Parts: sequence; structure tokens; C-alpha cells
Amino acid sequence: MGGIAIDDDWEFASPSTEDPWSIVLVGRTGNGKSATGNSILKRKAFQSKNSSSGVTRSCELQSTLLGDGQILNVIDTPGLFDFSVGADFAHKEIAKCINMAKNGIHAVVLVFSVRNRFTEEEEATIRNLQSLFGKKIIDYMVVLFTGGDELEDNDETLEGYLGDDCPRPLKEILSLCKNRKVLFDNKTKDEFKRAGQVEELLALVNNVVMQNGGRPYTDDIFVEMQKHTKIIRNKQAEIEALQVQHHSSQEIAGLKQLMHDLYQEQLKHITEMVESKLHETTVKLEQQLAKEQAARLKAEEFAQLTHLQSSNEIRQLRENLESARAETERLREQAERETAILWLKRSLVRAQMGTGEILKRAESHSAVLWLHRSLEKAEKETVELLHQAEKHSAVLWIRESVRKLQGKLSSNANPGALTICCWKMHSLNMAEGLASGKGNR
Repeated sequence: MGGIAIDDDWEFASPSTEDPWSIVLVGRTGNGKSATGNSILKRKAFQSKNSSSGVTRSCELQSTLLGDGQILNVIDTPGLFDFSVGADFAHKEIAKCINMAKNGIHAVVLVFSVRNRFTEEEEATIRNLQSLFGKKIIDYMVVLFTGGDELEDNDETLEGYLGDDCPRPLKEILSLCKNRKVLFDNKTKDEFKRAGQVEELLALVNNVVMQNGGRPYTDDIFVEMQKHTKIIRNKQAEIEALQVQHHSSQEIAGLKQLMHDLYQEQLKHITEMVESKLHETTVKLEQQLAKEQAARLKAEEFAQLTHLQSSNEIRQLRENLESARAETERLREQAERETAILWLKRSLVRAQMGTGEILKRAESHSAVLWLHRSLEKAEKETVELLHQAEKHSAVLWIRESVRKLQGKLSSNANPGALTICCWKMHSLNMAEGLASGKGNR
């Protein structure tokens, strides 16, 4: 990995007897980083205007003295990780930003705008910050939203804006930052409001510093840069001493050339370190992207297969449901038929039982009638027999009387007795005729 061309605008922050705080404004072009820096500094230190292409073309540092005597360095950046402007330019700006915060970074202020939709570029910025500076940089992050005037015009709060419609990646960023956030209205003319929102931001920055033991964020790049900076500053002190001692311009020019060479060497070295880290980041991101794409393709294939299986299962379930409905309807009809048959059988049994009872009753009635008729017939026959018996008894009596008369006639030929005997014989014949039903003979 080679370095980049050295521009004349490369510079190191001037030394200070104080230990200043350095905050870096990071965010997408057009989110209002420069206007926010001016609000913090309480003056128009950075060039700012409404522009979708942005105004800040290079990292720029401006300082202010806070009320408690603390020096605050505000570093305004272009789209720090916007590689569409060229990788060399982006690498150089990152190196310049690191140089400006020579003692370390006390807070990274992520600037978002409520006027703009959260983008993948902003999500990538967070990943790049972590990749370049490590995950520890998250502990130094504060989220700042610009466009407070628009929310106020719409009678909306920041919490309301970050409600249910808040993008998931932005929610994750807020969670990583432990919800350290503040809303800025860079257009307000209300000095009290301006001071209040700056105090709120500085309170969050102070909280970040305290939570990190009062130490700013540094890493191996900062350590390496500080070594080279110390050498360069020593050479600068030598040049100033030579100028005071009125040494020859040729000697002074030689030292300046040496300083320039040291600048080039330091810039190249820092830039190479940045490139190396970003290259590692790019490789990791590409690998991660490849894995994500492979996982996404696999997930899509699985989803398609699952969808197909689900469609087949749904179709099969529908067919099973229709079959079940048809079978249920068939069983219902069969049950109705069987119920009807059972009802008919029961009705038939009841009818048969009723018929048997009726028959029994009929038979009993017929028997009674038969007995009644038989009794009547028997009574008639008995009466007839009694009549016959009476008649027969009369005949027997007459016969006995005739036999007795005949006996008397044989012993006594009395004409009167003979007449009586003849009359009785005639009566006997009549009686026998009546008894036999032949009438007079």
C-alpha cells in the first residue's frame, strides 16, 4: 500500500500549555456538521450554508475557551468515510483528523438530521469508525440531531421522532451509545436556547470523559503520530532558535527541508497505517458481505422452498379439508339414514307390540263372543233337552200306566177299563211321536 501525495495544506495543531478537549463532528454531507460547530463555538468559525453537496472540503479545527477555562477543539470533517470522492482523499482526511486531535479524541459527535432519511452510508460510517479505531470508540460517541426547528414547527419531540418509525439501525446506534443524544436547533436566534443546547451537549461530553477515566481515546496510530510529532516539533524549535540567532538562510532552509521531509514521512506513515486498517476493514466487510449474501441467498432459497412446501402443504390441507368435509357430510347423511331406519324399526316394533296387544285383545274378544255364543247354544240345547226329558218322562209314565192297565185287563175284562187302556195307548203313541218329532202317527 503506497502513500499519497503531500499537499501544502498539511499542518499540525499548535502546541498548548493546556490539555484541550477534542471533539470530532462526523456525519453525512449536508447533515449540518459545520452549523453545529458554529453553535458550539458561538461564532461563525466554519463556512456553512444549505447545500446537498456540502461545504466542508477538508478537515478543519477551531477552538474556543469554555467558561470553566477548558479549551475545546472542534474538528469539522467532510464526509469522512465517503470514499466516492476518492480513496486517497478520504485516507488523507482521516489522517489529518487524527493529527488535529493529537492528544486523543474526547468525544465523537455523530451528526444526523431529522430532515433527512437515515441511509446505509450513515450506517456504514459507524462500522468504519469501529473498524478503524476499534470497538472502544463506541464509548466516546454522542448522537446529535439537527433540525430541532422543524420538529418544533410540527409540535413534535425528539422522543416522538424516534418512536415506532425509527429505523432499526439507528435504534441500534442509540443503544450502543447508551442513549447519549441531544437535539440542536442551529437556526434559532434565541441565545438562551442556543446556550442551553450547547450546555446539554457539553454535559454529555463531560460524562463521556468521566466514564473513560478522564482519558481521551487513543490507539496505535495516535501513539505513532505523537512520536513523529515530537521529532518534528524539536526540529521546529531548532529552526526558531536559528532564526533568533540570525543563522544563514541556507542553514535555516536546510532545516525547513528536513522538517518538510519529516512531514512527508509522518504523513506517509500515518496514511499507510490508515490504509492498512481500512484495507483490513474492507476485506472483512467484503467477507462479511459475501457471507451475508450467501446467507441471504440460502435464506431466499429456503424461503422459496418453504413457500413451495407451504403452498403444497396448504393445498394438501385444503384437499384434506374438502375430503374431511365430504366425509363428514357423507357420515351425516348416513347417520340421518341410520337414524331414520332406527326410528322406523322402533316404530315398527312399537307397532308390532301394539298389533300384538290388539290381536291379543281381539283374540280375547273373539273367545268371549264364542263362549257367549256357545253358552247361548248350550242353554238352548239344555232347554231342548229339558223339554225332551220332560216329554220322555211323560212317555215313560204313560207306558208304566199302560203296563199297569194291561195287567189289570188281563186279570179283569172290564169294558170301562179297556176303554181307558185304549185311550192311554193312544196318548202314549202321541207322546212318543212328539218326543221323536214325528207328530201323530
